[in-house]
Amino acid sequence: MNFWDKITGNDMTKEFKEFGSRVKKLPSDYQAAWEQVNGTLWTYSDFSGRNLMPILDGVLGLLEQSAADGQSAHEVLGDDIQGFCAALAGEEGAKSYRDKWRQQLNQNIAKKLGK
Repeated sequence: MNFWDKITGNDMTKEFKEFGSRVKKLPSDYQAAWEQVNGTLWTYSDFSGRNLMPILDGVLGLLEQSAADGQSAHEVLGDDIQGFCAALAGEEGAKSYRDKWRQQLNQNIAKKLGK
């Protein structure tokens, strides 16, 4: 990846187009599950979202493999998609915006109190 693509985000755009073409090949219940997972995981992104690309690729691979095995999306992901996404992001060390803001607020308060 060259510098210009990294700055403009063209590399991520290309990768999302590839994700889109892979998702279109999945059954409809898997496509709906992908939309939920994709939307939920973005709360754990850093400024650029690059930290999520390997996670999203892994989830899509899991969905593709499960669809090929004949399992339903519900069997794979369960009822709690938000919990599934939190576990994925937590394993990768990602924090949500809320966690980042909480840490920043605590640091600012500690600084003001002279600690």
